[in-house]
Amino acid sequence: MKTDNEIGPQGHPTRRVGMSSLGLGAGYRRHWLRPDLVAGLTTAAVVVPKAMAYATVAGLPVEVGLYTAFVPMVIYAILGTSRPLSVSTTTTLAILTGTQLALVAPGGDPAALLTASATLAFLVGIMLILASVLRLGVVASFISEPVLTGFKAGVGLVIILDQVPKLLGIHFEKGGFLENLLALIQQLPETSVVTLVVGIAMLAILVGMERFVPRAPAPLVAVGLGIAASALFALQGHGVETVGHIPQGLPPFTAPRLDLIAQLWPGALGIALMSFTESIAAARAFAIRGEPRPEPNRELLATGVGNAVGGLFSGMPAGGGTSQTAVNRRAGARTRVAGLVTAAAALATLVFLSPLMGLMPQATLAAVVIVYSIGLIQPAEFGAILRIRRMEFLWALAAFAGVVLLGTLKGIVVAIIVSLVALAYQAAHPRVYVLGRKPGTDVFRPRSAEHPEDESVLGLLLVRPEGRIFFANAQRIGEQLLPLVEAAGPRVLAIDFSAVPDIEYSALKMLIEGEERLRERGVLLWLVALNPEVLGMVQRSSLGETLGRERLLFNLQTAVDRFRFQDAAQGGIETAGAD
Repeated sequence: MKTDNEIGPQGHPTRRVGMSSLGLGAGYRRHWLRPDLVAGLTTAAVVVPKAMAYATVAGLPVEVGLYTAFVPMVIYAILGTSRPLSVSTTTTLAILTGTQLALVAPGGDPAALLTASATLAFLVGIMLILASVLRLGVVASFISEPVLTGFKAGVGLVIILDQVPKLLGIHFEKGGFLENLLALIQQLPETSVVTLVVGIAMLAILVGMERFVPRAPAPLVAVGLGIAASALFALQGHGVETVGHIPQGLPPFTAPRLDLIAQLWPGALGIALMSFTESIAAARAFAIRGEPRPEPNRELLATGVGNAVGGLFSGMPAGGGTSQTAVNRRAGARTRVAGLVTAAAALATLVFLSPLMGLMPQATLAAVVIVYSIGLIQPAEFGAILRIRRMEFLWALAAFAGVVLLGTLKGIVVAIIVSLVALAYQAAHPRVYVLGRKPGTDVFRPRSAEHPEDESVLGLLLVRPEGRIFFANAQRIGEQLLPLVEAAGPRVLAIDFSAVPDIEYSALKMLIEGEERLRERGVLLWLVALNPEVLGMVQRSSLGETLGRERLLFNLQTAVDRFRFQDAAQGGIETAGAD
């Protein structure tokens, strides 16, 4: 390997080792190795137990979680662009996977579930790779933040309800959220006291450690104590269910079943969207100054290949996890080598620790899932959205209700539809502001009660629409302008286009018609501060001929000066304040 010398953080010479295969640019600095090793092992202490727990959320054997913490993690380390991103499975992906698997393997046959899960992961990977080829990284913006808040809260609630029966040691046939809630209430008398005690103890350990020693690997401690208690007190003999047999060794090859694609592809599309959305959000959230910014299309490729290859080796759908990425970053990860260390720890668990892991109580895994799913529910975030914009709070509630009442996969559709409707609503309802000039300056701003001193010129109405003007909102803009014109009675209406990036053909025709109606009322239309593209469209239309150069003005100050000059030439000028 090629090396060269560099001055380290303490002033000592260090060596830089070429590792361009990991996408680390000029090379890997030797003094990064220790923090990467520490971070990788620390993250593994969180990822390994959680991956096993999330596999049970999807209705899969725990070893599938370990397979997913190994193969996609390695692939991402090679192809990804985010240095701290930790890729395995997540709470959201697990619940979405479980919902989809229940459709194609309703009997819960282990072999059928494994094949279906591998096929689903492979299909998700292919979709992400295709999205990368088509450069669709923009889909990361398809779900707005309020809608994502509602969606995740709904998913968190669904996951918690799904895991509570394992804490109580009861069983019932799973259905929708409300059906499960009713069944849980009916089965409460069948609660296993010993299982409940184990579950409460695990919850107390996890919550206590998160509160008082947040840097400690709480899931690993809970799992270790759960295994120790199971072996020491023979908990199985007291009715406490354990994980059971875990196959020892490398992940087995699993060929995807092509006949399942017709049933799986709609769910795979939703999972692919959530996988990428979560991954790119986590990658951006934990990037630090001086690091390369995550590249959306390259992230699509990395997570896509990770899912496709992971599926071929019996994994479930994977993506970047926020909580485990946070652990990785806090533990000092400098590069994606930390991810390789985490993957190696998952592999070591498979090869050497499988018999020990089989003693783990199911209640322990349920406690891990519940504690780390509660974080998806953020009442404070709902409150913040409500304080800022009531409408977007309603969008968040709609996404939440979609997940809880319709299920997670349909909830994704609801979330996307709500986001798109919200976008369409905002685009179709642009604001139009009446402008005034700050006294003693050439600054023009929307008139408001906070600035009653702002100046206006009698006979000249200055307005500013914001956003692209097109067929869906042009009528709405006209409806806002008409009462403003009637109230002010101006001789000239000057529309400031500085905040309008584009005007569509249908909207331009409406503007032409509006200019004619204004002229019939004795009001002249001036257009101000058009960008070159919009100016070109206007000049190529009949409106350009009607307005001529004298009514297409460079900026608002020019418009005011032009109006005052013309008014003075006609015999006088009046300047009015806010009134």
